[in-house]
This record gives sequence, structure tokens and C-alpha cells, in this order.
Amino acid sequence: MLSSELHRQAATGQGSVPIAIVTVSDTRTPETDVSGRLIRELAEAAGHTIVGYRIVKDEPEQVLAALDDLAGGQARLIIFNGGTGIGRRDRTYDVIQRMLEKPLPGFGELFRMLSYEQVGAAAMLSRATAGVYRDKIVFSTPGSPNAVQLALEKLILPEIQHLAWELIR
Repeated sequence: MLSSELHRQAATGQGSVPIAIVTVSDTRTPETDVSGRLIRELAEAAGHTIVGYRIVKDEPEQVLAALDDLAGGQARLIIFNGGTGIGRRDRTYDVIQRMLEKPLPGFGELFRMLSYEQVGAAAMLSRATAGVYRDKIVFSTPGSPNAVQLALEKLILPEIQHLAWELIR
């Protein structure tokens, strides 16, 4: 058996992974936050618990404050959505990337590869990223519902217990 399979097997016994969600948007409200709601629904359907949720503007100070605050809480995984493009207001990536202690470049690479299959060359505009910050796994995905669904269903949820387990073993 491969070591990754052994690790996944060992990780399955840990149960629900506590997750925090941060939507980065200048316009979303809890009522209009389709992507934040989708993250919650997919994570809970997979048996995980949402322990934090907030919406922040795409201002570096607000993104950093949310990251620091949630990294000090009970979440073992923090998912940011929004602010990963190349527009002037897209600054989430810049803050998250600067703070990561152990980047997971494979997440962004795989996300863009899978996204390419859906949207073609426009996938290169995504600055989706992930890594470890203060012993928490942090993901930063684009804010569109399709991108969130892709990231969760194809990458994050299939490995969530393995990722969380790796930080505590």
C-alpha cells in the first residue's frame, strides 16, 4: 500500500474537521453570499463542521485580520473565497501568499489545470493558492460558485482529513 493511502486511512478516524469560511467581497452580504453558502453546504454534507464565517472587504488589513483571528481559533482549515484575480481590487492572494509558512503550490497548479478544462485559457487568471499558517491549512479560491464547487469537490474535500491529520501527527 502506498504511504499516501496509509496516511489517508489513518486520517479517517479523526472525524469532522472544523472549518472557517471567509468571503472576500466589496458587495456580498450574508444573504447574497452564494459561494460562502456553497462552501458551508458542501462541507457539512461531507460531515464537517463550520466553526467560523465572515465577509470582509478586499482590503489587505481586513483579509489579514480575518486570517489572524481565525488562525487563533478552533478551525483547522480556513477557506477564503474571492479576491484571487488580477483586478485592482483583487488583493486576497497577495496577503495570503505573504503569510503562508509552508505553501502548497500543488493546490493552485491542480486548480488551474481543472479550471482549464471548464473555462479554457482564462484559468491562468486565477491566483488560487494554499498552504499552512500557524498550524492551519489555508485555501484561497476564486469567488465564483463554479470555482468554489470545483475546488471543494475535486481537491479540498477528498483530502481534507488527510490534510488536517498531517498537521497533528
